[in-house]
Amino acid sequence: MSSSSASSSAAAQQAHHHHRHQAGGSGLVPLAALIKEEARTERRTSACGGSRICARDENAAGVGGSGAREEAAEDAQQERPLLRYGCAAQSKKGEDFFLLRTDCPRPCTSSSAASPHSTFAVFAVLDGHNGNAAAIYTRDNLLNHVLSAMPRGLSREEWLHTLPRALVAGFVKTDKEFQSKGQTSGTTATFVIIDGWTITVASVGDSRCILDAQGGAVSLLTVDHRLEENVEERERVTASGGEVGRLSVVGGAEIGPLRCWPGGLCLSRSIGDIDVGEFIVPVPYVKQVKLSNAGGRLIIASDGIWDALSSESAAKSCRGLPAELAAKQVVKEALRIRGLKDDTTCIVVDIIPPGQIMQPPSPPKRMNKLKSLIFRKKAKDPSQKLTKEHLVSGIVEEIFEEGSAMLSERLGPDSNGGRTSSSLFTCAICQVDLEPSEGISVHTGPIFSSRSKPWEGPFLCSDCRDKKDAMEGKRPSGVKVL
Repeated sequence: MSSSSASSSAAAQQAHHHHRHQAGGSGLVPLAALIKEEARTERRTSACGGSRICARDENAAGVGGSGAREEAAEDAQQERPLLRYGCAAQSKKGEDFFLLRTDCPRPCTSSSAASPHSTFAVFAVLDGHNGNAAAIYTRDNLLNHVLSAMPRGLSREEWLHTLPRALVAGFVKTDKEFQSKGQTSGTTATFVIIDGWTITVASVGDSRCILDAQGGAVSLLTVDHRLEENVEERERVTASGGEVGRLSVVGGAEIGPLRCWPGGLCLSRSIGDIDVGEFIVPVPYVKQVKLSNAGGRLIIASDGIWDALSSESAAKSCRGLPAELAAKQVVKEALRIRGLKDDTTCIVVDIIPPGQIMQPPSPPKRMNKLKSLIFRKKAKDPSQKLTKEHLVSGIVEEIFEEGSAMLSERLGPDSNGGRTSSSLFTCAICQVDLEPSEGISVHTGPIFSSRSKPWEGPFLCSDCRDKKDAMEGKRPSGVKVL
């Protein structure tokens, strides 16, 4: 080893041990330290409207345990993509917010203390209503809550497999903590994590994320939680104790979209909204896909875009443009069609094969055939590893999809060896430590119910169990209008 390599390795070890000491020996880097490091990087670029390339070659990691060797072998077979993004926005009410973070350190995924952490990127759009407090709180806290729900010492494959469950726990914890502040605002949240070629999207509300794959096939990675358009959500809300109807005016006429009462919210899922009722839930729809090595483009935007443009027209309007100009073009096109009637925010992320100057997606030549290929279902066993054989140009592999609002289904036993998102005596949502006699299984139900399995984890604290019951209509929601 050269002297410069030895010095670099020693510095990495010193920094790692320093972070371990700060984290109380847990091996996790404190969030404050990560934010401080990220702030230094982000100051070099424009927070909105800038363009940036982010790349990380995990092959440069030191040789450690078997987890590190597996990741190094995977990276040798397939390099990580480059990310280039742009953001544009026009404000009407000042309630749209966004999050742009690249190079977020993933918790250590190998047994080697000297190996540097791998990284992932986060992009999010948060469309607030009834004020901006919920959107700001979610922007500042959701990522930390998701990471706190992840077990320690995971391999990269385990990290990706556990991520959908951790996102559910993080969304619910963010909602629970914000509601405890007694503020009545709420927010949609479309939260996108990109780790290599794998994209995981969690969403509540009607801010949308679409994928424009190479070849021009456009696919939704989110579901709109609007009562007007989602029959299943209307049935869930009414079954949980809410009422769904239009706004009544003088003379008995009904106008406008379907709303949930009390509160009059058009959405069936959000973060916040304590004055509406807990049948408006923060449990996100989650979809995880893996891109082929041809790359693709994500468009993440608030409903100020989607009320004016369809998914296909938004993608088509910015093809051939780099990410920065593409985001501006989508906003411009939405304003041209509908005008500035709502806050309008758009993030465009290009996922680019390494070593290539990829042109943004261009219109397809045979759209019908490509649409039939855009999603290839994976085998039912979600614990299977992501392998190179799936990386067929022009095909997007669907790894995971779940939209249930039932926490017993979303936080239930892991099919991958029973590994859950929290330890036996830790609340799966808020991560507080529990005494052995305090934990309440997420599967506990009526004593004679065949579905009741109180011996199975994960477990919840009493407060989180009360919230779960309220969201499922098993107890009054205790709506407070402050």
